Amino acid sequence: MSLLASTRQHQRLARRRRLRQQGAALLAVLWLSAALSAIALTIAATVRAEIERSTIQSEGVRAYFLARAGIERAAVWVQWGGTDAGQGANARYYRLGIRSLAFSMPTGDVVVDVIPEAAKLDINRVKVEELILLLQGLGLNPLEAQELAMAIHHWRSAPDPSTAGLDAFYTRMSPSFPARHSSLENVEELLLVKGMTPELFYGTYVPVPVAMPSLEPGQGSGSSDFSTAPVPLVWRGGLRDCVSVFGSISKIDVNWAEPASLLAVGLPLQAVQSIVARRELQPFFTEEELQTIGPLSMPGRDRLRIGGRTQFTLRATAQLRQQDGKLSNVRRSVAATLDLNEVAGDRPFTTLRWYDTAWKQ
Repeated sequence: MSLLASTRQHQRLARRRRLRQQGAALLAVLWLSAALSAIALTIAATVRAEIERSTIQSEGVRAYFLARAGIERAAVWVQWGGTDAGQGANARYYRLGIRSLAFSMPTGDVVVDVIPEAAKLDINRVKVEELILLLQGLGLNPLEAQELAMAIHHWRSAPDPSTAGLDAFYTRMSPSFPARHSSLENVEELLLVKGMTPELFYGTYVPVPVAMPSLEPGQGSGSSDFSTAPVPLVWRGGLRDCVSVFGSISKIDVNWAEPASLLAVGLPLQAVQSIVARRELQPFFTEEELQTIGPLSMPGRDRLRIGGRTQFTLRATAQLRQQDGKLSNVRRSVAATLDLNEVAGDRPFTTLRWYDTAWKQ
């Protein structure tokens, strides 16, 4: 082989080696660029998610204090309502029967539900037979309702040797605890009572067949008396919405009482359905309007009233107003049970219970 041919061959080999090296370097650069791009995208996504999360958290905190301001204003409006010359829904401040107050503030809107505690039954003094009807209205069958009603009565009553089995049940729990055997201090104690479930206490969604009259005593959501196709789930309130340690022992507020509570005081199912339908359109404001429900001789009719006493639960739901004037999708609800007739120090009312987080359907 000539010297010239050998030189050319060496040049070709060297060129190929350089091309392979350049290709490997280019491939490494491409892989490094892809890795850096992936890292950059991951960091960008993380930063964006953290910004959105911090924004939502910030809006939630601001909405929380806006809701607190709504409760403060609503409490004063309820107190001022006693001197208001307005009538019904046109009242400037508040009048018994108004179900909610709407406030438009510089930073957002607040809707405050004004719920008289008189709309609930006194859990410490409600009769056992009424408690049984109440639990049936919440979906328990008669046997389950009777057993749970007796367990609640055992919890709030003095020790009785005939119910020692229930006391033994609580001592076998882990951790064990004794039954209170005295008046309940708050309704959440009911969660400790034998037979109580979170769904029954807090409420739940249940399927209701079209032909099935909702909340009929003795029929739960699973009744097989009707063969119609079920409709979408509907909300059924819980026991906490029906009873309170500040509740009523006689008459209950017609505008806020749960259907199960109306059934518990003896009202017929048809009257309960009529009341619920009416107050969805307009609350009851006068005793004359209550007469449209039925005569005083109707069972349970004499147990109805509008408002009652000075204890109210105020539940405020706030939405912030954004820069474009639209309301934020972030909602925050808080609630407080207040006695608006008692003055504590420099405050015009007494706070009995406070709920940092409240649920609204």
